[in-house]
Amino acid sequence: MSARRDNASQGGQASVELVVLAPLLVAVVLAVAQLLAAGAASELAVHASQAGATAVLQGEDPQAAARAAVPRWSRKRMHVAVRGRSVRVRLRPPSPIPGLGDLLTASGRADAGPAPR
Repeated sequence: MSARRDNASQGGQASVELVVLAPLLVAVVLAVAQLLAAGAASELAVHASQAGATAVLQGEDPQAAARAAVPRWSRKRMHVAVRGRSVRVRLRPPSPIPGLGDLLTASGRADAGPAPR
C-alpha cells in the first residue's frame, strides 16, 4: 500500500513542478523572441537607411526606397527622416508586452556622401 502512496505523491509532485515551471518557460521563450525581434529590427533599420541613401544618389525618393526595403509588416512601425543626403530610420520591433517595443526601438543611419560639384 505504501508503494502506491509513493507513486501517487511523486505524480502529484511532478504536477506541481510543471505548474511552477510552465510560466517560467513561457517567460523565457517570450524574452528570447523579443530579443530576436529587436535584432531583426536593428538589421532592417540599417538596411532601410542604406536603401534610402542609395535612392538619394540615384535622385529618387529616399523615404519610398527605405519603406520598400523592409517587409510590409514593419512599415507601420518605422519612421524615416531625411536631412540633406543623410537618411535615418527608426524601427520599433513587434512586442507582446505594450511599451517594450518602444524601449527596444532600433535605428540605422546612412549617408550618401558629399553633394556632387
